[in-house]
Amino acid sequence: MGHFDRTLAYISDLQQADTPGAICEKLLDVTSAFGLTALMAGTVPQPGTPKGKQKDHVLLCDWPIEWLERYVARNYVDHDPIVTRMKQLQAPFQWRDAANEVKPDRDGEVVMGDAGQFKLKDGLAFPLVTLDGQIVMVSLGGEQIEMSGLEFGMISLVSGFAVGRAMQLHVGTERTIDHVELTPRELECLKWASAGKSEWEISQILGISEHTSEKHLLNAKTKLGAVNRVQAVAEAIRRGYI
Repeated sequence: MGHFDRTLAYISDLQQADTPGAICEKLLDVTSAFGLTALMAGTVPQPGTPKGKQKDHVLLCDWPIEWLERYVARNYVDHDPIVTRMKQLQAPFQWRDAANEVKPDRDGEVVMGDAGQFKLKDGLAFPLVTLDGQIVMVSLGGEQIEMSGLEFGMISLVSGFAVGRAMQLHVGTERTIDHVELTPRELECLKWASAGKSEWEISQILGISEHTSEKHLLNAKTKLGAVNRVQAVAEAIRRGYI
């Protein structure tokens, strides 16, 4: 089975999951092979949200319980450099890069140091934006991360789909998804993007300019209410276009 076929198989399994726990289990079955053994995904609490209410924002959680309790009790969400980076960047990134880019203050260094005590030394994180503008932050962590660029993209895609499935369960609905009209070219570009092809590679495959391939992907992202390629592809798969 090829890389793309395996990704679709993972996504098919996730679509059958009917509880947050089942989603976590299926997703971590995939990501653990790359050292990503813990998961947290949820919306961002507003500053000043009571600690007792912060857990209400969680969609998926398979985090060490002691770490979760400490994170909430010490209000780490306001100092976490990973959260800060997710608010700034709309693409997936590794934790180690966030620490370099954000340059955390003393409180931020404490957060990262404490995470390491729970074998969360590095990870993958990215934000998803809902149609109503809510930011859903996704973070996968572990002690030692090993993955190629292609695997990085696959994990981001599968994780994005898992969060979308969790959101369906969270609102308690399996409602029919509104139909979106994608042109044949937009759909072709999305399919190649799902296979990990860049805008330039897509242009060469389809015999169009790189600018045109970028335009088709941008149009598709807009129609699907996505903010980046990963979210657009995950949404297209969820809707059955891929």
